[in-house]
Amino acid sequence: MANRLSASTSPYLLQHAANPVDWWEWCPEAFEEARRRDVPVLLSVGYAACHWCHVMAHESFEDEGVAQALNRDFVSVKVDREERPDIDTVYMQATTALTGHGGWPMTCFLTPDGEPFFCGTYFPRDHFLQLLQAVHDTWRTQRDRVLETSGSIVARLQEVGGALPARPVGEDVLASAVARLLGQFDDERGGFGSAPKFPPSMVLEFLLRHHGRTGSRDALYMAQRTCEAMARGGMYDQLGGGFARYSVDADWVVPHFEKMLYDNAQLLRVYAHLHRSTGSALARRVALETADFMLRDLGTEQGAFASALDADTDGVEGLTYAWTPDQLLEVLGPDDGRRAADLLGVTERGTFEHGSSTLQLRRDPVDAPWWHEVRERLFEARQQRPQPARDDKVVTSWNGLAIAGLSDAGVLLDEPRLVEAAARCAEHVLASHLVEGRLRRASRDGRVGAAAAVLDDYGNLAEGLLALHQATGAPRWLEAAGRLLEVAQERFGDGSGSFHDTADDAEALFTRPRGQGDNAEPSGQSAVAGALLTYAALTGSSEHRRAADAALAASGLLAARDPRFAGWTLAAAEAAAAGPLQVAVVHDAAHGDAAHGDAAHGDAAHGDAARGGTAQRLLDLARRSLSPGLVLAHGAPDAPGVPLLEGRPLVGGQPTAYVCRGFVCDAPVTEPQALEAALARAAVTS
Repeated sequence: MANRLSASTSPYLLQHAANPVDWWEWCPEAFEEARRRDVPVLLSVGYAACHWCHVMAHESFEDEGVAQALNRDFVSVKVDREERPDIDTVYMQATTALTGHGGWPMTCFLTPDGEPFFCGTYFPRDHFLQLLQAVHDTWRTQRDRVLETSGSIVARLQEVGGALPARPVGEDVLASAVARLLGQFDDERGGFGSAPKFPPSMVLEFLLRHHGRTGSRDALYMAQRTCEAMARGGMYDQLGGGFARYSVDADWVVPHFEKMLYDNAQLLRVYAHLHRSTGSALARRVALETADFMLRDLGTEQGAFASALDADTDGVEGLTYAWTPDQLLEVLGPDDGRRAADLLGVTERGTFEHGSSTLQLRRDPVDAPWWHEVRERLFEARQQRPQPARDDKVVTSWNGLAIAGLSDAGVLLDEPRLVEAAARCAEHVLASHLVEGRLRRASRDGRVGAAAAVLDDYGNLAEGLLALHQATGAPRWLEAAGRLLEVAQERFGDGSGSFHDTADDAEALFTRPRGQGDNAEPSGQSAVAGALLTYAALTGSSEHRRAADAALAASGLLAARDPRFAGWTLAAAEAAAAGPLQVAVVHDAAHGDAAHGDAAHGDAAHGDAARGGTAQRLLDLARRSLSPGLVLAHGAPDAPGVPLLEGRPLVGGQPTAYVCRGFVCDAPVTEPQALEAALARAAVTS
């Protein structure tokens, strides 16, 4: 019999809709019920692609004995952390404070007022049953002690949840961050620290930008070495493209198999930027394969992107992805099978479980056409296996990251289809998730959820729209980003440069969350800081530049202390140090600024009827610049809604480039060689 979760838009909650547990979604009525019955609240937080969430669900929440204890002695509330990151954040702070570590599933016991008094993560069934009895007994017999504990926890978390002292992220912090990262760098295997290893997407972006601004060989080496190690190992899907969530070992061999949109969107952008920096064929291939994975496996009918693929298939990790030598022989035959096993590191002993291996590509195949054919045959065979479930909710923030990655990769790799995909995604998110001028967090099957967006939704979507504007030239994306940033400043800012994760009119929790660092994706603080900076450069707004500088300074102390958890703050600070470097390319509207004709689709550069003409060459040159402070506007002279095109005519009737560094402009140029020289001069003065 379905419980209250059956009407949810969250795939994670729907996974629990048939549990015998009498679940509630997070709502005031659940806590009112706890007060009426005078029982504690069990808060269980997880997400659809989480392996140990599935384990605890099967062991405990599907068990009649556990359900009986929960239904008798508690009000049980289930939360999807991806749909309600605000709830996840505040109770994860409590869990970490009480236990010294966090993770999912997260299991918290709360008073009917929502104050935590005991927290943990995964509990095996028998331990969980004992814990339920102990909590019930303590609630009945030692209520004063419970309330004292919860009160002290809340007071402490409120005390430490304030803004950090401001510190500008200047050259000293940026240079020190590179030195600190070099000290933590795994020179033998790539990446930072030991196992488990997560893809350090934002740190890699910072290192590439630092190299672009300063020429630092150390920064480029760490980025290039890590990107190659990740792409050659088993964490990268050698057949289907895309990255798993993390590697359980230090060599990037065995992944935790869930595939998250936010990882792949960020890594797509990183590898496209690495290709721009180095011309690496590996970086280009991985970027395109990752984009294809996103479009094929995460794309939704509405044009947006689903959240994740599950870690498990039919309850077994790696069932879809791991291979034995015999399985390769069965698909490819004896000769090709043995050859593929050698190339892909598939051994009789295995690198994973039960003699199976993840696929690695530690060297490029000598015979590229042979590998292309074998890869296709293996992928087709793998498609016949059971496939992991898909969490098909559309999260605003992560789709913003996807828009940014696809926009940059599309123009840098000369793949207009990726820019078109970014535009389709932006259309859907703005049409569906923007309700009465405010964003919602997520939707599913075109139906938007009730949960309000949090700060990173505004920041990451604005970032994506600004990248799309630069790819297409279409003013509507710039305008939409500006409106989102206005809401972020008015509703989330505290007036000093620091931002809360929730709006001033959002549901009140026991403390108002405030992100203190980047984790798997940019924090709301750093996302908004970066978007404010880009918007300021594209519009010439000194007000937005001051807001960006203040937002960066609000994260400066953390960036100085631990750069691994401030990657996007540091990346944005590199753009601030190098910019603004504004490039405007004007050309005759009759020759194809497609984006102004149809702002939904089309890349103005790729829409240029004079394909390969001067306008295109000027745009390509600007996009190849490594300056992290560069922003690009293009279209017809005085195109409405694009400030950088105002008062900038064609020279001699020819496509013309205008280069301004720090709002001081060079003479306009019409020859690609002259633009190249102007960009080189600007780089020297950065």
